[in-house]
Amino acid sequence: MPRARTGPTRKLPYDPAEAVAALSAADPKLAKLIAKAGPFDIRLPTQQSPFEALTQSIIYQQLHGKAAATIHARLLAGFSDLVGIGIHPSPQHLLDAPNEQLRAAGLSHNKSLAIRDLAAKTLDGTVPTLAQIRRMSDQAIIDHLTQVRGIGKWTVEMMLIFRLGRPNVLPTSDFGIRKGFALTFLGLKPTTKLTPDLLATPAQIERRAKKWAPWCSVASWYMWRACDLATKP
Repeated sequence: MPRARTGPTRKLPYDPAEAVAALSAADPKLAKLIAKAGPFDIRLPTQQSPFEALTQSIIYQQLHGKAAATIHARLLAGFSDLVGIGIHPSPQHLLDAPNEQLRAAGLSHNKSLAIRDLAAKTLDGTVPTLAQIRRMSDQAIIDHLTQVRGIGKWTVEMMLIFRLGRPNVLPTSDFGIRKGFALTFLGLKPTTKLTPDLLATPAQIERRAKKWAPWCSVASWYMWRACDLATKP
């Protein structure tokens, strides 16, 4: 699960208290986890364009947070003479940049290709604008953004939950959600050595999640919290 935001934040577009109350009433086992885990706490960052948000997501893939933040800062700094200090370069700036500039920021070859593809698909309209995304369904957003090299369904689902504040997203392929579900509903013990066969399957999660709609994002957050609680002595 993405780490809590420490910079400027904005309110969720839904009432978390309403969501938690509805989930607790609909699913008694989930209600026990909610009571143990405490208040729901997602803070959305101040809004970025999809291009900016996905550029950052690509950089952060498979990297420790500090290393990724350093690369992201270097990338922005490389364009400061063109756009100003701390200002995100445009898609055209990224396309025009020489490979050496992207590599100097610390981007791998594959991530450089992914960011260039993101830039190109932003310019050709495949990647919607923020105004367009606000009017689109979750599935339509996934369908558009997964056309970009290096952007899979999970990355878009994290964007939907943690950047756009969509309330009914269920990332059934996520390891933490599969583990949290097993801990909460399948009798997995925190002390048990975890093997792939002990994780919940997407089908198991989807069946249970019929009780959770339209608040699957909130229930998903509590699955991650179940994993956190399992690591505490």
